[in-house]
Amino acid sequence: MKSFPFPAIVAIFLLGAAGAGQARDIEHAMGVTRVPEEPRRVVVLTTEGAEALLALGVTPAGAANGRAATGRGDPWYPHVAGLLRESEPLGEERSINLEQVASLAPDIILGNKQRHEALYEQLSSIAPTVFSERLRGDWRVNLKLYAKALGRSGQAEEALRRFDARVSRLSEALGAMKSETLSVLRFMPGQIRIYQKDSFSGYLLDLIGIARPPLQQADGFVLRVGKESIPDMDGDRLVHFTYEPGDGEATGLARTVLADPLWQTLGAVKDGKAHAVDDTIWNTAGGVLAANLMLNDIARIYGVDLGDR
Repeated sequence: MKSFPFPAIVAIFLLGAAGAGQARDIEHAMGVTRVPEEPRRVVVLTTEGAEALLALGVTPAGAANGRAATGRGDPWYPHVAGLLRESEPLGEERSINLEQVASLAPDIILGNKQRHEALYEQLSSIAPTVFSERLRGDWRVNLKLYAKALGRSGQAEEALRRFDARVSRLSEALGAMKSETLSVLRFMPGQIRIYQKDSFSGYLLDLIGIARPPLQQADGFVLRVGKESIPDMDGDRLVHFTYEPGDGEATGLARTVLADPLWQTLGAVKDGKAHAVDDTIWNTAGGVLAANLMLNDIARIYGVDLGDR
């Protein structure tokens, strides 16, 4: 990440503009920040944060791009592209363009300590900056923080109420099938990941009450393995997704594993219960909109009616 010698006089101007009128103190991962009472121009530096804003009825002035895995020449993931068409893409989460952020003259910046801790002081010189702590399965905690910073806690409560109602309906519809273990795998360049509970998908599956294979019941994040660990990937059911940055290595690895004779011995594969799903929805996007789409996938995979009306 390149350094950004932001001119002090411009920083003072922007901070003064953002701080005009009433303000509130927000406690967050980096301390306490005074934010405007009703910030209008919002910049968000994670994809899960962009989804949170959209769920709150806020179109960000600028947002972090989707990862390069989109492969569509579009900065946004397909499920949010239409909603972010008026937002400025600011680079991927780990390579935010600070000049672009400053050019948007934001009232507030929302970021994440796990991704942007080294940029906090520079961002704070542009506008009041609020950071969530972690990503992975913390999108719900982060949504509440972003909503508080924007003065939209009521909208967050409603979005989560609707989500929880869908989770409850799905859990009820699954019934005894929840006791069948579900294995979650991801193919990446040079490695296979077996996901555990402290992950985006792991959090949601635990919320629904879907059982996991013993290795995936741990409170950790992932196990990084190779083809030799194929026997450890089994479950009564199995989902797999592929993160492909564009060179074909991850796609090639997935193809090789799925054609391996050892893969064909897995119980989920033999029973026709192994399913390819979208990496963006099950892992990379990481927000409330993706979580709702993941519920749709689970209902489809298990053949149940989610009961949306």
